Amino acid sequence: MIFSRSVQKEIMDDVLINDERMDDALRELTVINKWLGGNATSRKGVKTMARKLAPREMISILDVGAGGSDVARALESLRRDVKITSLDLNLRACEYSCKIVPTVDVVNGTVHALPFKEGSFDVVHVSLFLHHFTDDELKDILPSLLRIARVGIVINDLRRTVISYIGIILLTRLFSKSAMVRNDGPLSVRRGFTRSELVRVCSMLPSSSFTIQRTWAFRWLVCITKNNE
Repeated sequence: MIFSRSVQKEIMDDVLINDERMDDALRELTVINKWLGGNATSRKGVKTMARKLAPREMISILDVGAGGSDVARALESLRRDVKITSLDLNLRACEYSCKIVPTVDVVNGTVHALPFKEGSFDVVHVSLFLHHFTDDELKDILPSLLRIARVGIVINDLRRTVISYIGIILLTRLFSKSAMVRNDGPLSVRRGFTRSELVRVCSMLPSSSFTIQRTWAFRWLVCITKNNE
């Protein structure tokens, strides 16, 4: 039996944190995404979406809630041209991205008022981001993301299980030096999703189809394809 989805806010949700605490957390998240399936899951999802485009066509990607843009940097390793724009509400995270991944266009903005026109990007990518919102908030956020995508949305997020919760507690206690990561890591899992929760939210999106896959380690890969008529 799995525990209910938490609605408790994470430390990282505080956009007023604009100091070294954010830098330290973003550095550790880079390691976590590299070794615990984040980068691989996102690459797999974008490759799926890329099949719907011409083989040599450049892919434009909006990375929403990009943090330090480490996943965006991993997407640049795809065997085709990509143009990535990172969007994050936290100004410190945007400044960090500009320094660490200078090839990415960085925009300081909110998912609640996306500063982009309809169909601005081929793919909208969200990694470890949607779990920060309640189901009711997602009902508004996902249609907005789909609106600015020409092909669809790639979601990379956490599976909420007892094993993953215990595992992240142990890993962060043993290896993390960031108080933010030690707090937010386990809480992120508690705010993660079950398959039925993802199905319920995605099923409400109009003019689209979706697939949901389990990936390593305790991740979900959701590909939402826009049904363009």
